[in-house]
Amino acid sequence: MFVTIEGPEGSGKSSVTKEVVKLLEQEGMEVILTREPGGTPISEQIRNVILDKENTSMDPVTEALLYAAARRQHLVEKVWPLSKAGKIIISDRFLDSSLAYQGGARGLGIDYVLAMNQYATDGYYPDLTLLFDIDPRLGLQRIAANKGREVNRLDLEKIEFHDSVRQTFLSLAKRSPDRFVILDASKAFEEVIKDAYNAIKNKLNKCK
Repeated sequence: MFVTIEGPEGSGKSSVTKEVVKLLEQEGMEVILTREPGGTPISEQIRNVILDKENTSMDPVTEALLYAAARRQHLVEKVWPLSKAGKIIISDRFLDSSLAYQGGARGLGIDYVLAMNQYATDGYYPDLTLLFDIDPRLGLQRIAANKGREVNRLDLEKIEFHDSVRQTFLSLAKRSPDRFVILDASKAFEEVIKDAYNAIKNKLNKCK
């Protein structure tokens, strides 16, 4: 099964997902945790270019194409081979992030970015997408308070950008209710872990 984790900056999705993976592994499941952009050496190099705080002049289309390129390499080298081997793969971000950030917040249009990514991914979609929903103001406050967290170029955008990201994510969830599960990421850390774990377990049980 291929599970993707989505959400605005500071939603806590990465920290929660690591704990959920531990719980699944304690049950004897073989889980592969990966991320986008990244997950493979080539994709990680592309990630460094995209998120470099010095690259403020990057064109939105260039940005979208780089994400799609990193995604393609990630799928070819990691996700597809592991999926064929019957592994449970959990990816911190995937296609919907491009739709929310570049399609929505950057103003390129969801359909435009979707077409770009369908070409890159051969129309591949996750089995389940967990959307960690949070008010961007709270998310950015969390980032500011977490001194150990990487601050990237997208964190530095204006609040209107982050509001647009959140609203686009929510609209995507409405478009694909069978794939999305929306989690309240403003809740206590342990509660969000429980909600995310239960959502993945429910999907696994349905796939049996």
